[in-house]
Amino acid sequence: MSMNSDYNFKFEDLQVYQKAMDFGEVVDTIVKSFPNHELYALSSQFRRAADSIALNLAEGYPGSDAQFVKHINYAIYSANECISCSTKAKRRLYITFNQDEENRKLISEMTKMMSSLRNKILERKQSN
Repeated sequence: MSMNSDYNFKFEDLQVYQKAMDFGEVVDTIVKSFPNHELYALSSQFRRAADSIALNLAEGYPGSDAQFVKHINYAIYSANECISCSTKAKRRLYITFNQDEENRKLISEMTKMMSSLRNKILERKQSN
């Protein structure tokens, strides 16, 4: 991030949201080296799934607890989709084993953070 905006939204303070934003950029860079015939296929799918993680966290945040949990789940589904996309890219030799491992590490970190966030919300709901 270059300059900080004067306008901050609460969900932007979530560490997992920031990681998800970064991951979207990682994927955007990776798919630029994919072959042209993947432009509307795997490249597009991978980018959309990666971007969807942060987008769902932002979309669900201001809603009710139930709504936020639903969007966290959507974000986790998108993270899982990124695992498949990364594996496909590795199998098709578009990315190296190490790039796939790095993707898996980042996705694993985000998924754990999202599960933890979801559990906190669900525990808070039960105690109310």
